Amino acid sequence: MNENTPLAVARGKSLAVAPMMDWTDRHCRMFHRQLTRHATLYTEMVTALAIRHGDRRKLLGFDPAEQPVALQIGGSDPAILAEAAKWGEDFGYREINLNVGCPSDRVQSGRFGACLMAEPELVRDCIGAMRDAVKVPVTVKCRIGIDDQDDEEDFNRFVETVMQSGCTTFIVHARKAWLKGLSPKENREIPPLNYERVHRLKRKHPELTVIINGGIATIAEAEAHLAHVDGVMLGRAAYHTPWILHEVDHRIFGVAASTFSALDIVERMKPYIARELANGVWLHNITRHMLGLFHGVKGGKLWRRVLSEEATKPGAGLNVLEKAAAEVASRIERPAIAAE
Repeated sequence: MNENTPLAVARGKSLAVAPMMDWTDRHCRMFHRQLTRHATLYTEMVTALAIRHGDRRKLLGFDPAEQPVALQIGGSDPAILAEAAKWGEDFGYREINLNVGCPSDRVQSGRFGACLMAEPELVRDCIGAMRDAVKVPVTVKCRIGIDDQDDEEDFNRFVETVMQSGCTTFIVHARKAWLKGLSPKENREIPPLNYERVHRLKRKHPELTVIINGGIATIAEAEAHLAHVDGVMLGRAAYHTPWILHEVDHRIFGVAASTFSALDIVERMKPYIARELANGVWLHNITRHMLGLFHGVKGGKLWRRVLSEEATKPGAGLNVLEKAAAEVASRIERPAIAAE
């Protein structure tokens, strides 16, 4: 195994949950880990400057039970990024990822994110400095293009320039980004998906590890992409309909199928939630990530309503979670959980 190959890819196939601002915090990752033990989970983007000057334990700390976890960093100064990557490695992250895909105005004003696709040589230098600083894999998450710089030739030039750093893993959101005129939300929806461009990148560079991202809604769709690329990254689908993650270990990673229900996931979360409540965390900070667990299931609306209305109240405790779960349990037949 190449030391620069992400852990999941080393097993032959890869599936990950994308880094998503305001969503994939440590509570979200702990919840997702109850559904899949093998998918790689990513942090929200953390800026390199925040890591240098901020509370690193708060910014980078995570529970070892979340592993495998990757840290996504934003920045454009090679020296500061190298320093941040080393801190990430020291905290135990198994992969460091550079954000070259976020199109928000705030990110652009800091000269990082998708605007860096216009400066492939700088990205190359940033990745090179990061790789020199750490032993864990350093990867890039990018778009297929930006603004009017969206020809396939432009995309290939970007990739081939960054490859000069020794980077071998590219996570590609299969949409271009408009840096002006579209909001980050619109940039996730309006530019058309071009999966074939990402597939062609893998055919052109079979030596690369290519992971595709963008608009993939089901595990069946992920499996279809894995015929063309090395890995799949799920974003909004994993967050809004998290139950799909329970299929990942069996269908993507080939482990024996388990029989557990979404209600069992609630039970698995209780010890973690109790510990976090004792440490002063509000219940809503955790349960907001769990709202979609019963999407499409009888009682799912009541689950969301109870958590939305009651978990935000001061002093809300496990009794709120249990009340919400009872609304579902009374309406569905619960299958037995398999022995561990």
